[in-house]
Amino acid sequence: MTVVGQPLDRVDGGAKTTGAARFAAEQTYPGLAHAALAFATVSRGRITRLHTEEAAAVPGVLTVLTHLNAPPLKPAPKVTPLNLSSMASGTSVNYLQDDEVHWDGQPIAVVVAETSTAARKAAGLVRAEYETFPSVVDFAAAVPNAEPQANSMLAKGEEKKGDAEAALAAAPVSVDHRYTTPGHSHNAIEPHATTAVWEGDRLTVHDSTQGIDWFRSQLAVRFGIPVTDVRVIAPFVGGGFGGKGSVWAGTILAALAARATRRPVRLLQTREGVYRTVGGRTPSVQRVALGAGRDGKLTALVHTSVARLGRTGGMPEQITSQSRHLYGAENILVRQETVTMDLLPNTFMRAPGESIGTFALESAMDELAEELGVDPVELRLRNEPDRHPLDGKQFSHRRLRQAYEVGAQRFGWHERAPRPRSMRDGRWLVGFGAASAYHPAVEFPANVRVRVSADGTVVVRCGFQEMGMGGATAQAQIAADALGVPFDAVRVEYGDSALPMGPAAGGSAQTASVARSLGEACGKVQRSLASLAKRTGGDSPAEILRRAAKPYVEAAVGSDSRFGRVTGQVRFVARYLREQRRWVKAASGAHFCEVRVDPETGEVRVSRWLAVFDIGTVVNRKTAHSQLRGGIVMGLGMALAEETLVDPRTGRVMNPSLAEYHLPVHADVPPIEVSTLDDPDPSTPLGILGAGEVGITGVAAAVANAVHHATGVRVRDLPITLDKLL
Repeated sequence: MTVVGQPLDRVDGGAKTTGAARFAAEQTYPGLAHAALAFATVSRGRITRLHTEEAAAVPGVLTVLTHLNAPPLKPAPKVTPLNLSSMASGTSVNYLQDDEVHWDGQPIAVVVAETSTAARKAAGLVRAEYETFPSVVDFAAAVPNAEPQANSMLAKGEEKKGDAEAALAAAPVSVDHRYTTPGHSHNAIEPHATTAVWEGDRLTVHDSTQGIDWFRSQLAVRFGIPVTDVRVIAPFVGGGFGGKGSVWAGTILAALAARATRRPVRLLQTREGVYRTVGGRTPSVQRVALGAGRDGKLTALVHTSVARLGRTGGMPEQITSQSRHLYGAENILVRQETVTMDLLPNTFMRAPGESIGTFALESAMDELAEELGVDPVELRLRNEPDRHPLDGKQFSHRRLRQAYEVGAQRFGWHERAPRPRSMRDGRWLVGFGAASAYHPAVEFPANVRVRVSADGTVVVRCGFQEMGMGGATAQAQIAADALGVPFDAVRVEYGDSALPMGPAAGGSAQTASVARSLGEACGKVQRSLASLAKRTGGDSPAEILRRAAKPYVEAAVGSDSRFGRVTGQVRFVARYLREQRRWVKAASGAHFCEVRVDPETGEVRVSRWLAVFDIGTVVNRKTAHSQLRGGIVMGLGMALAEETLVDPRTGRVMNPSLAEYHLPVHADVPPIEVSTLDDPDPSTPLGILGAGEVGITGVAAAVANAVHHATGVRVRDLPITLDKLL
């Protein structure tokens, strides 16, 4: 390979930097109207009366849709692993179809007007009266009532090896602590937005989605039309970290409003609207208990968790995932429990489960190292397993030991003084922290069509989406190498459901998923060209086609027919189950962090960061390292700032804006040095393991460990704010 691995600029860079790229809320149509949402102000109840007269009287208002006059909708499909698109149901609520309220913030009306200003003004004038019902909205109070998470094909609620509790009690050295993480809300730079247009019974939706095909299937079900009559277009998405992987109220109600008014409708969510209607990360309560011999070898590992689900949806997070894989303990118990609450359902958020699960596990590993008097990195290396700790399966690829060795040397870990509060730089207390990163590698089905033309150009068609990670650039690099053509000769068409079905941008799976099918399609093209060359001669694809007097040769993998989609799904599930029995596949890495803490104010500054990752083949070093840095920055927010505040009396989100929900800014982010081992995994397409999510895992623990080393204070409840250090 000569093009794969090169740090090439993104092919969409010019469009984005010049403003030529048009996002979902920038699409224009003749007669375009604008919509805005009104939200419920109780957590559970029934609407007894709606006051919409003032809203309807605002100049420019076309209609106020409520459960009293909205067009009909079908219910959301039930979630099943046999239909992956069913996982995109943000909630089971059938919006504006009845008088029930399921959480504070549920949309109870959509106002459509000639201008966005009029729509938002009118939405603020909608008033409702309610009959309220008892509700469960206080997570801390609900934790004692948690119930075991059921096992499923997607996630196991409990796994064990040996008797971990007995081994813990007998261990010469042990730690046993409780860790908590708060809820987190999505804050992509582009708020959720939809422009919806009906032409008869055919629906076109421009949406800021990260799952085009799943959205298309969901909309077809909700509006009772064939999937072929729905087109979803999303060439540019201004950030999506899981929140845009599900269909939320804004998308459904924009299409509903367009159908009701017979006009194109744009609905751009406000920041507050995103907090009220788009799920985020669940809070968690976790217990991690570790037992070890005096030599530091783990004899017991216990990791249990409690997370939140909404009464109308949400999926359990795999909080104990990394604890099933990272360390070779003799006895292991991992168990997950959930509480069902009358709140907006939780949803995917970058590295769901592992991001918060690694905080607890990797903090506990540091606490055990201190009890043992062993260096924290050395303790991790002593417990590095050769095979999967629970069931003995092979790792398809695991270079975590090398990541630690390379990272420790480059970071200067040997300069760390073992005793907490023993390193200073002027008035600042200085601390070093380390933690492991871990994220499983997965794939989704993908259909791809490749055309090579006689002029030497190549077109790759696949309906995946580009959220800023460089997906189109990476696939062009893969195609260039597979076909032996220059990178500039390849054009990738994406972001449209009219193209062959592409995978959702989630689970760090998109690049590998498309690469598998793209490789197969390019192989078919090469065989066709070789067959032609035998008859007519020629070396390059262009010369072969010219001699054969053919304008192009084309090949496809997968079919978008109904039968083809079912067949593809069956093959995907069969391959998934087959590989689950054989391999454990995952990306991993080692974080090294330096912090400075003001002993008088408790102010924490992350001053230096170095991380080494094993993500398999690095398709584009520039974009992959950018993804990993982005994950680290998001992890810094989780460690030091982010927290969705929910009133435990009412269930209302109390900080629904960037003024009150704190995110890291430039001044909070240190120089971040990222390295990748670039060692292909032999069991994955092109050796790719995925880079989008592993970067955030372990970050919060590395910060917490460094803060403890600097101050001697162990913070087990995120975020690490100054009040917890004083």
